[in-house]
Amino acid sequence: MATYLPFSNDRENQFVMVKNSDGKIWIGDCPIRQVLDRFGDKWSILVIELLSHEGKSRFSEIAQMIGDISQKMLTVTLRSLESDGLITRQFFPEIPPRVEYALSELGRSLVPHIQQLTSWGQENMEAIKENRRRFEEKQRGD
Repeated sequence: MATYLPFSNDRENQFVMVKNSDGKIWIGDCPIRQVLDRFGDKWSILVIELLSHEGKSRFSEIAQMIGDISQKMLTVTLRSLESDGLITRQFFPEIPPRVEYALSELGRSLVPHIQQLTSWGQENMEAIKENRRRFEEKQRGD
């Protein structure tokens, strides 16, 4: 028998974790897992943060501001963010054609959460660096 641990008390049938009869907890196939996967990649958060400051930007402008992203990876990232409804893509049939990307309303609603995570990272970066240094020393000593 499994016990489902709810992700949120105000939502029905959305579960993050399942506790099996043997007491082990595992993360099942849940909606939040798919959302978190999007932000686990290297570029999505950067693109969202960049568009939150720049407003509308063209592909080449985004690539230039990020700097070390390949054209293929930026294309994949933008398509993924567009498919999730976090950014919009507007095509202008000009010569040469022009495409602009911007945050959607849903994407803008995510920005404060990203900024909170960024603030947490800034506040704790020195402790994290120190912990990494100690861990590496411990690994070399073993």
